[in-house]
Amino acid sequence: MRMILIGPPGAGKGTQAANLVQTYSIPHISTGDMLRTAVKQGTELGKQADVFMKAGNLVPDELVIAMVIERIGQADCDSGFMLDGFPRTRPQAVALDAALETAGAALDAVVLIEVPDAMITERITGRRSDPQTGDIYHLTFRPPPAEVADRLVQRKDDTAEACANRLAKYHKDTAPVVPFYEETGKLVRVDGVGTPAEVQLRIVAALQAVNNQAAN
Repeated sequence: MRMILIGPPGAGKGTQAANLVQTYSIPHISTGDMLRTAVKQGTELGKQADVFMKAGNLVPDELVIAMVIERIGQADCDSGFMLDGFPRTRPQAVALDAALETAGAALDAVVLIEVPDAMITERITGRRSDPQTGDIYHLTFRPPPAEVADRLVQRKDDTAEACANRLAKYHKDTAPVVPFYEETGKLVRVDGVGTPAEVQLRIVAALQAVNNQAAN
C-alpha cells in the first residue's frame, strides 16, 4: 500500500500513522527525518540539501522529490510506504505525483482525515502536559488527576491564537492539495471524529475498498 496521510493539525494523523504502518508493514517516511538522514549520511542529494538548510532556507521542491524517489527505491518500500510531511501545497502534489508515476510507484490512496475546525480547536487548546512525567492530558477528553492538575502547562503552540494560525495556514496552503487528489481519483475521505480506534477502523475499511476496487 503506497499512501499519503493528510488532514488539519490536531486531526490525529500521528496516532493513525503509527497504527497504519504496523497494519500494512510499511515504512513511515517523514520528509523531515529523510532530509536529516541524507545529510548525516553524506549522500549526494543530502549534500545539496545541506547547503540550503545551513543557510536557513527551505530545500527546493525538486530536491525533496528527488530524495523521496531515492528513498522509496530502497528495499523496505517494496511493499509500500506512508509519506508524511510532503506535499504541503498543490504544486508540490502535482510534481510529486508525476515523479511517482515515472518511477513506477504511483500512489494507491491519499487518506484525508476530516475533523471540523471547531473540534480541532477544542482538541488542541484543551491539551495540557505534565512537566515532571511528560504525560499528556486533555481538560475534556482525558482530565488529569487532581494531584497533578496544578503543575500542568499548556504548550505555546496549543493556545487559541496559535491554533487559529495553524488552521489558517492549513486551509491556505495544504487544503488545495485535496481537490487535486480528488481529481486523480486517489482521495479517500475518512471521518476523524471519534476515538482513535474508531477512526482506525474507518481508515482500514476505506483502504480495503480501494484494494478491492483495484483488484476488480
